[in-house]
Amino acid sequence: MSDEFQQPEEGDTKVSGEQQYGAEQIDKLEGLEAVRKRPGMYIGDPDVRGLHHCVFEVLDNSIDEHLAGYCDRIRISIHVDGSISIVDDGRGIPVDVHPKFGIPAVELVLTSLHAGGKFGQGAYKYSGGLHGVGAKCVNALSDWFKAEVRREGKVHAIMFERGKTVKPLEVIGEVPPNQTGTTVTFFPDATIFTDTIEFEFERLAKRLRELAFLNPGLTIDLEDERPESQQKASFFYAKGIEEFVRQLGENKTLVHAEPVILKGKRKVEVEYDGKLMEDDVFADVVFQYNDSYNDHILCFANSIPNADGGTHLTGFRTALTRAINQYAKANKILKDKDPALSGDDVREGIICVISVKMPNPRFSSQTKDKLVNVEIEGVVSSIVYEGLQTYFEENPNLAKIIIDRAVNAARAREAARKARETVRKSVMSGGGLPGKLADCSERDPAKSELFIVEGDSAGGSAKSGRNRQTQAILPLRGKVINVEKARLHKALQNKEIQAMITAIGAGIGEGEQEGAFNLGKVRYHKVVIMTDADVDGAHIRTLLLTFFCRHMKELVRSGYLYIAQPPLYKVTRKKREEYVADDAALQKILISLGCDDVFLRDRKGGEVVSPDMLKSVLDTLAQLTRYTRSLEGHGGSFRHMLEARVDGKLPEFMVRVREGNDEQVLYFSTERELLAYAGENRDLRLFDEELTEEELEAFKSQSTGVLRRATKYELHEAVPISKLLARLSEFGLETEPFFATGDEPLYELAEGGEDDALPVRSLFEILERVMEIGRRGVRIQRFKGLGEMNAKELYSTTMDPSKRQLLRVRLDEENEFEAERMFDVLMGDIVEPRKRFIEDNALNVQNLDV
Repeated sequence: MSDEFQQPEEGDTKVSGEQQYGAEQIDKLEGLEAVRKRPGMYIGDPDVRGLHHCVFEVLDNSIDEHLAGYCDRIRISIHVDGSISIVDDGRGIPVDVHPKFGIPAVELVLTSLHAGGKFGQGAYKYSGGLHGVGAKCVNALSDWFKAEVRREGKVHAIMFERGKTVKPLEVIGEVPPNQTGTTVTFFPDATIFTDTIEFEFERLAKRLRELAFLNPGLTIDLEDERPESQQKASFFYAKGIEEFVRQLGENKTLVHAEPVILKGKRKVEVEYDGKLMEDDVFADVVFQYNDSYNDHILCFANSIPNADGGTHLTGFRTALTRAINQYAKANKILKDKDPALSGDDVREGIICVISVKMPNPRFSSQTKDKLVNVEIEGVVSSIVYEGLQTYFEENPNLAKIIIDRAVNAARAREAARKARETVRKSVMSGGGLPGKLADCSERDPAKSELFIVEGDSAGGSAKSGRNRQTQAILPLRGKVINVEKARLHKALQNKEIQAMITAIGAGIGEGEQEGAFNLGKVRYHKVVIMTDADVDGAHIRTLLLTFFCRHMKELVRSGYLYIAQPPLYKVTRKKREEYVADDAALQKILISLGCDDVFLRDRKGGEVVSPDMLKSVLDTLAQLTRYTRSLEGHGGSFRHMLEARVDGKLPEFMVRVREGNDEQVLYFSTERELLAYAGENRDLRLFDEELTEEELEAFKSQSTGVLRRATKYELHEAVPISKLLARLSEFGLETEPFFATGDEPLYELAEGGEDDALPVRSLFEILERVMEIGRRGVRIQRFKGLGEMNAKELYSTTMDPSKRQLLRVRLDEENEFEAERMFDVLMGDIVEPRKRFIEDNALNVQNLDV
């Protein structure tokens, strides 16, 4: 036997190069380590979508409480420190010690994978949770995670850091016995979510709106407490998904005024503990046609959105196509010789919501994007088919309108096919690429870029300044047709659209027919829209986005579409020039300029921090200012908050007590202290205590005959403020005192070699003084058009891969609804929504071209 095939002796490992594979290379991840090591298995990619998926995992538990009949209200709050809370009035997670595992049940379900109450024990029948991994995954991926449970008249609290228990379960106070529920607050771990840890109000609002539609009778409140984006929304819909469909179509011209509502239930066999039993499956399907050329179908199973559809979507599509063809043939609307209408034809212009509630749903992954229960296809199909047959018989006029529309869609599809074929043949017969395209020499699409540029002037600069090997330029003359108002065969007659189609080289439109868009034939993997930063530029950009999102959707979904970000400002001071993208970047530039030749020194003239470190100090102070402004917005005072520190720890709660014209602001270090104060001052009703008539009279007689009023605040600012103060100390600044108390300043700020120095009486004044210095002698030029830059400037600021900033256009299940709605508002036929949008946003305009 040769050495190559010789068996290793017992205990040996086979070596290939430097890699070994033996027992020591086998590892077992304990507890929640697996989640932190491979978060993608549980929440998808740890990007902005994965970040918000964490909220939805916790939220699903509250929704399950509602489905079980125990929760009527859910409140979600984005706090000023970036953490988020989900509060419900359900039963509260059990807190008693588990008889088998010897730890509180709440700790078990938040730390042990596959532990929960949704495995057929009888607590939940219709739930979205399946595997017992959701909330504990969020715990594992959080910098810190806190749960509070209100049960049986007590408030229980437990605290975790990155999945590990740091404060065991304890009783921190009492509440009325009828107040039950769970509060979960967590702060995402920036080492996991490296793209962003900032929650987006609109992204959350979209999902919460869906949940309110899908769960009639449930109220969901959302509040953003961050000073720069403060807003609130509340969602409650008594009629459920009927209202959902109406809202989805509110900016469209409807074919029929009333949605079609199909409901039903069927018995299916469900496996419980290895035994097959019959149980009910409920399906609600609501749809309505409009005069647009796209379909929009949303699918849900037990209130969980299924972006990729699944068996319920397949059942609906099959039944809709079959029912319409059957009725059309039976009633001679379609002749026997006419071809059957396709699924695309009968779905054109439809808005539909499909919601099923079922025991033991199965999904293709933990993110639950696709329902895979085979039996559900037949359930939905039978309910929709039978329901439509009855509906069409009772509403023959509407049935004829829907069928006529489908016939027109089939004709338009054929006209579009012929138009696509004409464009394709013109290319193949020698027409080739558009003459105004300045193509690149690179033939690898992954290395090639196409810049679609507004106007010949900017196009000329772009052609002169570009990298000819990898960058192609296609200038547009005028504005492309608004494809939202035109069928595809009309859009294909527009010369600018023809030029883009032939330049990209992948066809247009969806489907399998000849000339349809084929992602594999795309000639450039970066298609960049480059327009002016004015009103006309924004309009052209919107027209192009509408075109790509409607007719080259796969190009956008694959991440090939970008928007160039030409600079908004050119900042000049002495010999230093910088290009600035926005106002926030302008502020950073001014701070950077102000730092030049500026020294922070103590009263004796000694240097406090090095000039290199001063910029870091200023950045930290700028962040600190954000939190202190938020505190002041609550009616608090940063100075008083510092004075209320206990053993260096900032207070966690604040209460404003008002009696007549007098107001008192109190700070509390812990929730236990706050609860004790609330118990001693029941008249303040800090936790919505119910007072008896005797108590009300007694409280009135104690003072002026008027009840005191109070507002409590949880100071989410405390944690980030503490971290920022610690960072300032690391830089060498004394933070105690933060404000000067006597006549002497804390520090002095000297510019250059001047003897005169500016006194600094609080650390915030360091930032203010440096900003004043930074504005001196600065010239700020605002660009409005690409043509204002020469070829060298345009390339270095907007096209050079080493310096430029590009925005990637994303189109996925998270934002497709918002994109649809915005295209309807901005580009649709109905004027009123566009007028309302302009009125609502007029005061938000920052750079108005007049």
